[in-house]
Amino acid sequence: MPAFGFHASHEQVHPRELLAAVRRAEDAGFDAAMSSDHFSPWSQRQGHSGFAWSWLGAALQATALPFGVVTAPGQRYHPAVIAQAIGTLGVLGHDVGDTPDGSLTRRRPPSAVEMFMSSLLGGLHAPP
Repeated sequence: MPAFGFHASHEQVHPRELLAAVRRAEDAGFDAAMSSDHFSPWSQRQGHSGFAWSWLGAALQATALPFGVVTAPGQRYHPAVIAQAIGTLGVLGHDVGDTPDGSLTRRRPPSAVEMFMSSLLGGLHAPP
């Protein structure tokens, strides 16, 4: 059965307004949401670009929707930083993952993918 999702475009909408919009999307019956992760808006007219990982914590707390995120391990972020962000949301009881077809990992350099997957699977640990 198809699922209908809401795209949270941080580069286009103020974070507070985006949080209200994702709540309305859930109320309207959307099944899931996807969050963009832009460092800056595409144009001055858009004028926004909240930090997706902070916003995801608020959105996951405010809704029961499952979320995905479009991000850039190996380009914008070190893969360990993304693994830490996903892991933090995970221990708080939220699930944030890759695209359903795994296309995220196929487009990244092997070294970034290996570190990212190792981090997610418990390969990197804090000292005792």
